[in-house]
Amino acid sequence: MAFIECENLVKIHKVADLEVVALQGLDLTVERGDMIALIGPSGSGKSTLMNVLGGLDVPSAGKVRVGTHNLTEMKRRDQVNYRRNVVGFIWQQTSLNLLPYLSILENVEMPMAFNSLAGRERRERARTLLEQVGLADRMAAHPQQLSGGEQQRVALAVAMANLPQLLLADEPTGEVDSESAGMLFDTMHTLNNEYGVTIVIVTHDYQVASRVNRVVGMRDGRASIEVLRRRDEAGVALTEEEFAVLDRTGRLQLPRAYLEALEMENLVRLRLHDDHIGIYNANGDAQEGDIHE
Repeated sequence: MAFIECENLVKIHKVADLEVVALQGLDLTVERGDMIALIGPSGSGKSTLMNVLGGLDVPSAGKVRVGTHNLTEMKRRDQVNYRRNVVGFIWQQTSLNLLPYLSILENVEMPMAFNSLAGRERRERARTLLEQVGLADRMAAHPQQLSGGEQQRVALAVAMANLPQLLLADEPTGEVDSESAGMLFDTMHTLNNEYGVTIVIVTHDYQVASRVNRVVGMRDGRASIEVLRRRDEAGVALTEEEFAVLDRTGRLQLPRAYLEALEMENLVRLRLHDDHIGIYNANGDAQEGDIHE
């Protein structure tokens, strides 16, 4: 059974007298221990999906499950416990991740204090996590004394403080340079391997997405493409293949570049062949995109 399962997920935001459909029947499965990236432009629904998975928002329709937790049926108390014990968050703005008046060691200890963990155990786990993110020598420092990249690595330790099953990262490298971004992703891979935590990264940066083996592209509130990579033991990509996503109802989003190249809009012709489906421009002459089985 998959660790994350979203089935026909719908989320409608009401703004004044308007209704904005942020998720339009999204289907998604993620295996336990995977590290994936959700990419897409603003308004594609990726941040809404992250908020639903994090228990910060409730879907309007459909089903969503994370581990043994049915997120569509949780009561408020269950949501609080879920966010405290099952999920860790990293936000793009460093000010949302850390308390400036605490040392970084105290910042990492704070989530454990809310779970009534004993003081000695809090301190030992916090020290271990800061060592794992490469900041063992800065434990007494305060956030404002660290670079942006270092602050995000502390944020990663804070997010892992209660040993969550799911780590959600919203544009975690959006405010750091490329070198710091590389160090942050190396650290995320280390924690992914060490703790088996499932990591979902929300980003619009394709360079960020290149650092994971599975990328889910979102458009108009649904998953539209997936990119799967296979790597060798050294982490070097051996193969990379892009797939269009066919949902449970048979809907398929073709890449926009294909539609523009073949001038397809509104209506298309479909032809069933022995081993593929032909998609033809409805205007007449044979312009074809073949989807092979």
